[in-house]
Amino acid sequence: MSNIKIQKAQLNGQVRLSGAKNSALKLLTASVLTDEAVEILNSPNGLLDMQVHIKMLNQMGKTCIEGDRYLKITENNILSSELLWDERSIRNSLLILGSLTTRFGNGKVPLPGGCPLGDRKYDLHIMLLEKFGAKIWEEEGYLCTKTEGRLKGCDIHLPIRSTGATENAILCASLALGTTTIWNPHIRPEIIDLITMLNKMGANIKVYGQKCIMIEGVEALGGVRHQVISDNMEALTWAIGAVVTQGDVEIIDFPFEHLEVPLVHLRESGMKFYRGENSLIVRGGEAFPIDISTGPYPGINSDMQPLFAVFGATSKGESRIIDLRFPGRYDYVKELAKMGVNYEIDGSLLKIHGGRKLKGAKVVATDLRAGIALLLAGMTADGVTEIEDAWQIARGYENLKSKLKGLGVTI
Repeated sequence: MSNIKIQKAQLNGQVRLSGAKNSALKLLTASVLTDEAVEILNSPNGLLDMQVHIKMLNQMGKTCIEGDRYLKITENNILSSELLWDERSIRNSLLILGSLTTRFGNGKVPLPGGCPLGDRKYDLHIMLLEKFGAKIWEEEGYLCTKTEGRLKGCDIHLPIRSTGATENAILCASLALGTTTIWNPHIRPEIIDLITMLNKMGANIKVYGQKCIMIEGVEALGGVRHQVISDNMEALTWAIGAVVTQGDVEIIDFPFEHLEVPLVHLRESGMKFYRGENSLIVRGGEAFPIDISTGPYPGINSDMQPLFAVFGATSKGESRIIDLRFPGRYDYVKELAKMGVNYEIDGSLLKIHGGRKLKGAKVVATDLRAGIALLLAGMTADGVTEIEDAWQIARGYENLKSKLKGLGVTI
């Protein structure tokens, strides 16, 4: 998908959620830690980032067999500790580096790609790899590591609750010598999913809430069969989409326990929803102004705020958003403004003056979450909205065209 065209539409019907992108990618990385078979159920193979990761595993020597919401990863040859890669990279390459280093004592991966969300460098990953005893350096577009023997367990003190750094520390510590304690970790559903799978593989990981994670390193990890949790970002997308388009949507496999805080905000801001046995039913409602700040789980994730911005734009009154994780992550609002959204930025605070009728325009998906926000806005706008660089949306939304068709919308 290079470009998408969308007109005013209403979401109506049922939609089943895919496996969580931000979990599945990490589970694929964990397969690097073992030479035994790893089977992933509810795997969102159709995501662009998943296809990149699968190709990366194949490049290193894994064999990946794809099925319907299923992926089997085997290792029939000696796995290379170097990922030589000249295609688009993803940020998960940092976790591949940690996994290669703890298993083989060295690694080489391309510098990370992904969304340019403010100051998202990889200094925390360098810090933790060095704490484990690895030497790390850059070399012609690659990050390289080398160790003397196995990585050594240590205390990791994270200055911020970083998802990626928490995951990398867990992966490294699983095969490290001795005990590792990760202080100030980011405990969120995707990380618990990773820990659950690693423990099934034979790892020894214990979680003490947001206080710390303790890992006793083991000699080797075995194979596993594991089901990915549902994607909470996709769940929130369809829920907000139902309100802003005045639709009626039942979202199957809805992860209620992962979205308690966002749902409280949305219920108080006009969303009308009901809980089914395994679904959330959203019967429209009227969008009221919202006032949110993003933060670590169980709060509102930074990825969610573009969706809340569209919600605020369709309400009458002033909505306010402040992103505490990536201050100033508001580039997408410039694209929404082309459609008529009235906004102002006051320091780190985004103010949206809602209630204006939106008009179709030519806009650019600057990243994944910006792209889906523009798509939702296009469903509320008069005329045609054309989204350039729409491939960004395919990075995180599987089977988007067919799912929209099932909800009565054609793109």
